[in-house]
Amino acid sequence: MLNNLTDCEEGDGGPNSQGDGVPKESSPFINSSDAEKAQQYEGKNMALFEEEMDTSPMVSSLLSSLANYSNLPQGSKEHEEAENNEEARKKPIKAPQMGTLMGVYLPCLQNIFGVILFLRMTWVVGVGGVVGSFIIVFMCCSTTMLTAISMSAIATNGVVPAGGSYYMISRSLGPEFGGAVGICFYLGTTFAGAMYILGCIEILLIYIVPQAAIFKMEGLEGPDAEAALLNNMRVYGTCVLSCMAVLVFVGVKYVNKLALVFLTCVVVSILAVYAGVIKTAIDPPDFPVCILGNRTLITKGFDVCAKVIERGNGTVTTKLWRMFCDSELLNATCDEYFINNNVSQIQGIPGVMSGILSENLFGNYLEKGQILEKIGIPTVVDPEAPLTFTNSYVLADMTSFFTLLVGIYFPSVTGIMAGSNRSGDLKDAQKSIPIGTIMAITTTSFVYMSSVILFGACIEGVVLRDKFGEGVNGNLVIGTLAWPSPWVIVIGSFFSTCGAGLQSLTGAPRLLQAISRDSIIPFLRVFGHGKANGEPTWALLLTACICETGILIASLDAVAPILSMFFLMCYMFVNLACALQTLLRTPNWRPRFKFYHWALSFLGMSLCLSLMFICSWYYAIVAMVIASCIYKYIEFCGAEKEWGDGIRGLSLSAARFALMRLEEGPPHQELEASGAGSCQC
Repeated sequence: MLNNLTDCEEGDGGPNSQGDGVPKESSPFINSSDAEKAQQYEGKNMALFEEEMDTSPMVSSLLSSLANYSNLPQGSKEHEEAENNEEARKKPIKAPQMGTLMGVYLPCLQNIFGVILFLRMTWVVGVGGVVGSFIIVFMCCSTTMLTAISMSAIATNGVVPAGGSYYMISRSLGPEFGGAVGICFYLGTTFAGAMYILGCIEILLIYIVPQAAIFKMEGLEGPDAEAALLNNMRVYGTCVLSCMAVLVFVGVKYVNKLALVFLTCVVVSILAVYAGVIKTAIDPPDFPVCILGNRTLITKGFDVCAKVIERGNGTVTTKLWRMFCDSELLNATCDEYFINNNVSQIQGIPGVMSGILSENLFGNYLEKGQILEKIGIPTVVDPEAPLTFTNSYVLADMTSFFTLLVGIYFPSVTGIMAGSNRSGDLKDAQKSIPIGTIMAITTTSFVYMSSVILFGACIEGVVLRDKFGEGVNGNLVIGTLAWPSPWVIVIGSFFSTCGAGLQSLTGAPRLLQAISRDSIIPFLRVFGHGKANGEPTWALLLTACICETGILIASLDAVAPILSMFFLMCYMFVNLACALQTLLRTPNWRPRFKFYHWALSFLGMSLCLSLMFICSWYYAIVAMVIASCIYKYIEFCGAEKEWGDGIRGLSLSAARFALMRLEEGPPHQELEASGAGSCQC
């Protein structure tokens, strides 16, 4: 046998030949030559992994597609050229040089901070209360931290696997699970692009240029006003999506160069909020809120918060008077509630030292169309009188409850795989991925948890529950707290949402292209092709079409729970894969991350599953049905490639255990008798 091995080593095949004569698996992830592999493993005792090293991709050009980060994968252009140009095969590939800060920490930070922080965080605190919101943030951040620990275990398990969570799941749980979860993650990333675009349009039409609305909302109330807003979101969202898709198709390199600009906008906006909190302790900003009785008024309809004012030697009625009365005369017929209650003015930002935190500790959930009321102010109201002049009050635009808040908030903690998805660009992936990812989650968790407490301690409750800032002159609520100006948050959040939308439209097609090139789903093979430079043209077209369905939904609050389902499902299977490998004692599963334990992965999987049903039980069932259908389709129609996966290992382990049990003792007497009887026959 030794002679045979010697003959194989000295054969004509050279370093590129394989003893079994089986060609290597063609994969879009491979980005290094066989000679490079030989140098990488020369002198290392890795016989246990020898077969896997020859058939598994080692350096990925796809890793940036599984999360929202959209920088071009390393070597994607070189790999595409290598398939069409023999001379390109000789081009040297630059060694990865990225460290923990630039390669993992900042990309994760950019992906985690997003539109929910700027547009919905204050509303979540106002409706759910500081206590309820803190529980929501803690649950979501704990889920991502446990998933990050599982990803760290993968990163320290020998050579870092290429392909991110899609590769790890498909190679650990088989092509069926890998394809199902890969498609779910692709859909989640695509709907994330729709959510960012809707957030961008919301900032544009409500806070920057409301005059640009095609369907005017002035004078409308109830369903008519809501329909006008949604139609504006659909029209402008479709236009922005088309422009972004063309930009990604034509000039994706310029999009990637702006990544640092988008990150700077996010960081500056967050620092402006913290600076504003400090300023409120010294000199709170002046953002008055006008209250009629205990009901919050929309400030756009009047200029003075009073029924009448003294002018010269007489009393003159105000615009507020004319909103609730049939004329400007003092003897005019007015609304009963307006006559019986006084008009008062409160500060929307009383400051961190005001003690307002005690009023905002607990939740105040609202029904759709309910008026936002200030707690603690006496009011005179006839319970039998009909509610009139509702277009003058700040109303709840949707019915709110705890599980809804979880579904809306969870997208703000996604993006934790941006670092692991770029392992091909890292100098030392085994060191950088665990440190950078956990540091990023720790930083963002601190920002979110501190924001919950600081928002409740600085901002009046009716302002927190005012989703669109109608009671504070149409300002973005988190912007009223920022220093030196609300426009810092408005402009910063606008550019950050634009950047995040572009990143999603850049990353999602590459993920679909990778799944298509794996040939596990036959009808998706067409999306594995692209331009000569590797750009996934057909995958981009499909991504834009699916993203348009999210745009047509037109409500950020309705889209957020949908993508929460897909991200939670992917995180759940990442944790499941790690726990399964540990429990099966797979020989090539030896993570060196000292804080990893299979119980943490199991806890993370349980948290993901629980959050799916907490967010929306029917969305969770739909997501699972989609994943199950894809699984069965791959099982019967696809799965041309087979990997040594954990499910097959589980079956073999069960069979081995059953066979060993048969040898532990003699068979049952009845079985012996029946066996003897059969022999006699």
